[in-house]
Amino acid sequence: MIKICIFDLDGTLAATQESIARPVNMTLALYGLPAQPVEAFNYFAGDGIKNALKRALIAAGDTDASHLEEGLPKCRAWMQEDPAYHVVPYDHMVWALEELKRHGVKIAVFSNKPHESAIGVVETIFGKGLFDHIQGQTDLIPIKPDPAGVFEILDKFGAGKDECLYFGDTNTDMLTARNAGVTAVGVTWGFRPRSELEEYGADILIDSAKEIPGLAGINTGLLF
Repeated sequence: MIKICIFDLDGTLAATQESIARPVNMTLALYGLPAQPVEAFNYFAGDGIKNALKRALIAAGDTDASHLEEGLPKCRAWMQEDPAYHVVPYDHMVWALEELKRHGVKIAVFSNKPHESAIGVVETIFGKGLFDHIQGQTDLIPIKPDPAGVFEILDKFGAGKDECLYFGDTNTDMLTARNAGVTAVGVTWGFRPRSELEEYGADILIDSAKEIPGLAGINTGLLF
């Protein structure tokens, strides 16, 4: 029986590329570097804002990422100013989450976004009462694929590894689930291709959020 579903945020719950591109490109502009296209953030994002900025700096011509440490605090501040900038949930996601909740399945977010930004995005897009727990990156919770955040969430709700589904859209997410020993569900609508999810050990692949309740053993009886 599934007791808890843990979701990555960027590229899994919602399309967030523009919200990441905005503060990173603002930081690039400080150093006279060209803005990077939004679609590039499908690969820049996924491993925390520091890595996103580093990848963008290199792509923009700062090959040694020499402005990374100086620019990172500014980038984080700009992200926190408007963490939900142009963010939209994926099709049927709100319905799927509400179905899980309605049937007693706990739902949580584990994101590599800074913790306050993760809370800001989730509560702006999904409201303050939907998720049972939101966990972003902090000094005490390392970025994924370290599984520490997954373990903390399981402990919080008294769930075993075999009672958990972990949903994500990147290699980092699949490695996180594998490192935690929980079922890795790769979502194909996000930032990375199906082939990456397969290569990094997805146990299950799904093509629509409509499939989420069924994985938790819920028969919705609805046809779309």
